[in-house]
Amino acid sequence: MTKFSLPRHVGFIPDGNRRWAQQRGLDKEAGYEHGVAPGVALFDQCRARGIAEITVFCFTQDNTKRPSRQTKAFTQATVALATQVADLGATVRIVGDQRSELFPQELASLPDRSACSGPKVNLLVNYGWQWDLDGLRDGRLRSADISRLDLIVRWGGGRRLSGFLPVQSVYADIFVCDELWPDYQPHHLDEALAWFKQQDRTLGG
Repeated sequence: MTKFSLPRHVGFIPDGNRRWAQQRGLDKEAGYEHGVAPGVALFDQCRARGIAEITVFCFTQDNTKRPSRQTKAFTQATVALATQVADLGATVRIVGDQRSELFPQELASLPDRSACSGPKVNLLVNYGWQWDLDGLRDGRLRSADISRLDLIVRWGGGRRLSGFLPVQSVYADIFVCDELWPDYQPHHLDEALAWFKQQDRTLGG
């Protein structure tokens, strides 16, 4: 049995923002802004644990089909998260279709503003798995600079990848939190890392 004490690269699917808002009698879009502070706290926790690379599923091309109030809200939340983790020293990489008018232009120059000395943070922004794989027609996956994932943590109880980096996820272990993303607590990651240590990671061998 092969054990790994710490994943090098962890992916996060922060689901449940809209359900969180509805449970509190708020409009669906109100949940997104409450997901920013947990994202910053999660980045700090990953840095403290020594995780070298993290990827966050911010929003997909399919998400942009939602009502305009929701797309505006999750776009603003994405910009806030990206800006704050960059200011904290993260090496930020934005991966997604920047040609769309729904891509937040505030993020186009964000990697140039980052300190480029902290943990690597990949933010999937206006990302689509088909868009990613279509890059192979030109000889290169559009997310080629993102390494293979060791662990994926998903909030909100869903047991699916929802198109999250299909190539890099090929051998990832998946840990699911039933709690909704805005209710993130540090013990969620601690439990995921403890669970990961118990997995038999043969990578097909």
